[in-house]
Amino acid sequence: MRNFLKKTFARLMKDEKGVTLVEYGIALTLAVLVGVGALTTLGENVDAEMTQASDVLTDNDAATPTPTP
Repeated sequence: MRNFLKKTFARLMKDEKGVTLVEYGIALTLAVLVGVGALTTLGENVDAEMTQASDVLTDNDAATPTPTP
């Protein structure tokens, strides 16, 4: 059993077929993490700007007198 494990481990160490797949997986994971981080930051900035614009519009509506008939 021990000899089988040694041979199997030695064969796996020489096999490089899965290395490229692992590298692509790591690159894809990093790209997704960077994309999620960028979109999260962008979303927070857009939310802050929209809230500020909404507050300005709401304040202007409150300051504008309603004409009486």
